[in-house]
Amino acid sequence: MPRIFAAFAFAFLLIASPAGAQDGNSVTWPQRQVTIVVPFAAGGSADLIARILQQHLQAKTGVPIVVENKSGAGGSIGAGFVAKAPADGYTLLIGTVSTNAINAFLYSRLSFDVDRDLQAVSLLVRFPNLLIVNPRIPAKSVPELVAYLKAHDGQLNYGSSGLGTSSHLSVVMFELATGTKMTHIPFRSTAEEVNNMIGGQLDLAIDSMTTIWPFAQAGAVRPLAVTTPQRTATAPDLPTVGETLPGYEATAWQGLFAPAGTPRATVDAIAAEVNQVWRSPNVIKALQAVGAEPVTTTPDEFTAYTKNERAKWGDVVRAAGVKIE
Repeated sequence: MPRIFAAFAFAFLLIASPAGAQDGNSVTWPQRQVTIVVPFAAGGSADLIARILQQHLQAKTGVPIVVENKSGAGGSIGAGFVAKAPADGYTLLIGTVSTNAINAFLYSRLSFDVDRDLQAVSLLVRFPNLLIVNPRIPAKSVPELVAYLKAHDGQLNYGSSGLGTSSHLSVVMFELATGTKMTHIPFRSTAEEVNNMIGGQLDLAIDSMTTIWPFAQAGAVRPLAVTTPQRTATAPDLPTVGETLPGYEATAWQGLFAPAGTPRATVDAIAAEVNQVWRSPNVIKALQAVGAEPVTTTPDEFTAYTKNERAKWGDVVRAAGVKIE
């Protein structure tokens, strides 16, 4: 009888124990408050994605999830903060194409190294930048815009959400592809950039569709194209820039990073939890509503993706000749 009871008790423990207790290579995450650092000001696309993740991850796990905005230096201040945080999986970064692919080539001095100090967890979203013009510009298509730029070469200006950001370098790519030149006017945010276009101070911009699309729908700015390889479900009638300029692509992306040295089992656990949240129909609907394409990856897949992105954008930064001391 004692043997039967012991066997029953052992079987019960196997059923009741969580996966982390059965497998020495896995862990249960999270067990306490998680901080997600957004390296930009509140109200931008990275902040929006972080708060969607916060809401649904907290509801799923029952653990407090806090979003902290630490902006400055094109996102490098917030990224550097996470790079130096304890490598325990409880301080995470919403990294972007700017913070984790562009800034290493743009800034002469950074307090961290993206390869050495940050661990990729999962890609979260990809979304197009949107090519917009001031309604007073007569061009109503990309071919018309290219012709207008060539007829007025050097006379137009363009805005961006900051020197060396994706919005800046997307226009640099456009200039290189068309053989045209414009004057760059950097701002501190996409919102400030759009407000200046509405106010008549800007001619053109290529920036986050997530932020700009409502203004385009309202007629405050004129959308001409998206910068992804394919048209977007948000605006299927809007062409891609690549339909006029073959090979042009400037896809913005955001993903989750942890400090380097975070145990791989913890990284895998974070990725698993986040990917489950990201596959929820409600989350997919919320992301698509703001023009984002939800993506789930393994940490290794995201690592390979970021390396390819750094190589691509490094070439654009060098072509632009931009360097920030």
